[in-house]
Amino acid sequence: MKIPANIISKRCFHTALSGSVARTILPASAAMGEQYQNIPNAAPCTYYKHFQTMMISPTPSSQQQVRMFSAPPVADAVTAAAATLDKSILDRIKQEFDKVDDNKDKMMQPEEFRKLLRMHSNAITESEVDLVTECFYSGTSGRGVAFDKFLEALEDVAKQAGSDAVAQKLGIGSCGAEYVLGSKKHAYTPEQLAIDLTHKEPKGLTDKASFNAVKAVRYLFDLATGWRGEIKLNNVMNRVIYLETIAAVPGMVAGVLRHFKSLRAMERDGGMLNMLLEEALNERMHLLTFIKMKNPGTVMRAAVLGGQVGFGAFYSIAYIISPRFCHSFVGYVEEEACSTYTKIIDAIETAPEGSELAAWRTELAPEIGRSYWHLGENGTVLELMYAIRADEAEHRDVNHFASTMKKGDLAPVCNPKMQVDMALRKYVKDLMTV
Repeated sequence: MKIPANIISKRCFHTALSGSVARTILPASAAMGEQYQNIPNAAPCTYYKHFQTMMISPTPSSQQQVRMFSAPPVADAVTAAAATLDKSILDRIKQEFDKVDDNKDKMMQPEEFRKLLRMHSNAITESEVDLVTECFYSGTSGRGVAFDKFLEALEDVAKQAGSDAVAQKLGIGSCGAEYVLGSKKHAYTPEQLAIDLTHKEPKGLTDKASFNAVKAVRYLFDLATGWRGEIKLNNVMNRVIYLETIAAVPGMVAGVLRHFKSLRAMERDGGMLNMLLEEALNERMHLLTFIKMKNPGTVMRAAVLGGQVGFGAFYSIAYIISPRFCHSFVGYVEEEACSTYTKIIDAIETAPEGSELAAWRTELAPEIGRSYWHLGENGTVLELMYAIRADEAEHRDVNHFASTMKKGDLAPVCNPKMQVDMALRKYVKDLMTV
């Protein structure tokens, strides 16, 4: 099954569909050592290949990052093009340095760095320029970087030395993780639409406990929403509305608890607080969109209240005891969510003409959803489902990653060192391909 042409042609997005290809992915990280396997019928995944080759390389966990929210994949062409920068490229870099050096001090100031990146707008978008410049500024505390040091950093980029090595040359610290990357633009590219339905094999007592807990919750959830495997419009709406009222709880609970801990211990949180609050707000937007499609009745609202009280209390206590268990739990919950949304998308796309589900192929998504996910004025419910499943895939990956993090590691989507390194990779690649 392919992404509908009307979705790809109208704008950019991020979610994969089930297909006939079943394969095993081994992202094998030295820090994680986990094995991910595709659920049967999972489609090939451009995004996950990027996740595998760029972000889960055999480097220390402090260098790893799942992805920069909705940033497009960076093709691993730097290594293929050259291991070092030849004289012609070095000369061109120096010429560009001179062009942006407004005060002629031979220092790369943050705003000069912005100008340098803008010279390669075909490779680096304006939104990326803004984000990376802010990461550069926060990492250097507003200081400039000597041109010779900046050039050494670019040579490390060409050699794929890793984000920590590049950051060390540039003098970039990690304090920006505490505040720079707390939000994202929810607009996805076709590459980001291609996600795999992956499963992290539970290893160890904590993983197995969280996996079995999710299976038990899934069984109860199926009973509560009347899910019998038969996908009908009313069943879908009941399921996704209840799902999102619960899914928005973990991020907020964990974020508040980590906030209190950061205040109490008077220490940084490595960007985890930002990531978790963004996750909670994102899940809440799923709900606010769905309730425009169906107004829940009294029974549903009562069930939501009960679930919120019960699950909220359980998750709060569990997170205080074992954050690792909780992140693993959410990772497995999101695996189930990705599977559910895949089935819904498949049902919409294969529904016979004239049926209720088939209408979602052309029915306009609620305005709040079209604006939040940048679906365009003619964005459909089907496209909305693609975007939401894309969100769930990110939550799945970052929570599985977070369950392996050690003290001092940066959050997988809030690593300013990685943002600068990724932008410089694009910069070097663009120089090499001219």
